[in-house]
Amino acid sequence: MSEPLFITAENVDPELVEPYVDLDVARTMADPAGDGTLSYRYVHGGFVDTKVRFSFYFPEPAEYRGRFFQYTYPTLTEEDATPGTVAFAVSNGAYAVSTNNGGGIREAGALAGYRINAAAAKHAKVIAAQIYGADAPTRGYIHGASGGAFQTLGAMENTSGVWAGGVPMVPGPPNAIPSFMASQVLGLRVLRDRLADIADSLDAGGSGDPYATLDAEQTAALQEVTRLGFPLRAWWQHAHLDGGAFPIVAGGVRMIDPSYVEDFWNTPGYAGADPADPVRAARLQFDTSVEAIEIMTGPATVFTDGRTPVVTLSEVPNGALTCADLIVTSGDAVGRIVPVGAVDGSTIAFGGGTEASAADGIQPGDSVRIDNSWVLALQHYQRHQVPTPDQYGWNQYRNVDGTPTYPQRSLLIGPMLAAGPGGAVANGRFHGKMIMLGSVLDADAFPWAVDWYRARATEVFGDSLDERYRVWFTDNANHEAPKTAGAGAHIVSYDGVLQQALLDLDDWVANEISPPASTEYHVDDQSQVIVASTAAQRCGIQPVVRLTATTRSSGSGSEVVRVDVGESATFTVEADVPSGTGAIVQVEWDFENSGDFVGQTVPDPVAPTVRMSTTHAFTRPGTHFVVARVTSQRDGNPTAPYGRIQNLARVRVIVD
Repeated sequence: MSEPLFITAENVDPELVEPYVDLDVARTMADPAGDGTLSYRYVHGGFVDTKVRFSFYFPEPAEYRGRFFQYTYPTLTEEDATPGTVAFAVSNGAYAVSTNNGGGIREAGALAGYRINAAAAKHAKVIAAQIYGADAPTRGYIHGASGGAFQTLGAMENTSGVWAGGVPMVPGPPNAIPSFMASQVLGLRVLRDRLADIADSLDAGGSGDPYATLDAEQTAALQEVTRLGFPLRAWWQHAHLDGGAFPIVAGGVRMIDPSYVEDFWNTPGYAGADPADPVRAARLQFDTSVEAIEIMTGPATVFTDGRTPVVTLSEVPNGALTCADLIVTSGDAVGRIVPVGAVDGSTIAFGGGTEASAADGIQPGDSVRIDNSWVLALQHYQRHQVPTPDQYGWNQYRNVDGTPTYPQRSLLIGPMLAAGPGGAVANGRFHGKMIMLGSVLDADAFPWAVDWYRARATEVFGDSLDERYRVWFTDNANHEAPKTAGAGAHIVSYDGVLQQALLDLDDWVANEISPPASTEYHVDDQSQVIVASTAAQRCGIQPVVRLTATTRSSGSGSEVVRVDVGESATFTVEADVPSGTGAIVQVEWDFENSGDFVGQTVPDPVAPTVRMSTTHAFTRPGTHFVVARVTSQRDGNPTAPYGRIQNLARVRVIVD
């Protein structure tokens, strides 16, 4: 792999030489997070002889505070930023920079890692000087989540003088893809009948033993996935997990390593070749035929244009079908292979990322085979992709002498796939200042990846790292914000943490005001990130929340109580924020475990610590969960639309 091109404030990218502007207009927008109207100057353009496009959003000169924010994500192919991104920047005196990634990493290749972002940021500074004056500062901060974290790290490590800092969020280590996705899919298949038990054991008032109801195969699978880093408490969402972009990534692995499936099922040392391994019983090679085929329409995503082929088969087997191959064995489309997506009885939707044209030529009466050989093999791919020992989630696959336990593939695919969105493999040698954000319940980019990068940066900067770097973990947060109301009963968004991180980062750069200390945590021997239990110990900027329940017959409050129908229980929430990070500005309650919060209360007065109680009686027997959600804000402003940082806690109530 060739060395990445290093970009400075002075040099010119040889493939992005001539910028142009084709639209420069004044615009207004309603602030989606507030009540006001925002005015800004919209500038659109690109680079000559490329597919690169950019959009800039400049606040009024009187509102400008000398900074810009730039969000990035590798699959974004539209240059216009979201209203929320624009509003946050403009309302905080920053201009926003956004690009189309040159059409995405498939179109732009190495340019899309960080070079397009850098060229756009540099040209935005030129225009900013025209608007605000040649001496006006242009301190820039790039940020992105997941694949955008790869891009942010690539930008921070392979440029100097373009951005003053960056906020990579929920990153993965270089070897994350496809292993993290594959292990999640392995867990979903093997544990599917016990995932509800696992989630319940780890919920408030649960047994605390996720292995209590598992057989030997299930125990081994949960141990393997956990040791790779999947957060145990993240199984609360098992009904909605699907491996994320696994079908897309799986196709790439199959192209890069086409002989893997034959080795998996036939070569000693691989699970599929072991007659005693349970995976052999899960293998399907089932012949059936097409009864009907149609194209369903739905919302477009980054992976599909919204038209999904759906095929009805004469017979569908029981077993692990998701991401299996549907192979056409007769007719005009003979030989075509498409991934299996959702299955409903005898109806199968083609998997994510499959274009509608994949249905062309398939007719009723055609013979097809359902074959899950590849997906089962890929669920074990992480065993055969052992990187260097610093990526310690894989060290479970080593013998005592450090050698790999399983046969290894000739290529380590993870760093190759990470280098695509990032433009290079992360190494810890970044320029400027950085606040890295991790989520303790991240089911996609396992949380210990944050610790891995911190260790690499420590190797580079030693004792001086604290002068330029922070790590803030958000507890009870996932890879993304809650997608449904129900998810809001279990997790919170880290958007407010990001917003505050950008503002704190600029204060650090412009005014030498050090941001709050890094979160105190440790990684245990199961690759689980454990944060300190109190706000004073934990640091970071998220409030720490404790919730207990008490009844007339119980003594001190606890995480689980038993009441009769109609009997009231008292729920007490206690919360505090780390020193110097603001005040509690809102407390909310959810008595139905639905994510529908009621009784929003502003503490009077707002303060860094709050203790508040309420009562509730249940009208139906069964097991109920009560949730308290607490919000803090740096300035203690209950109505501030940005920098609202949340955490929550749950208790179990058994109603007889």
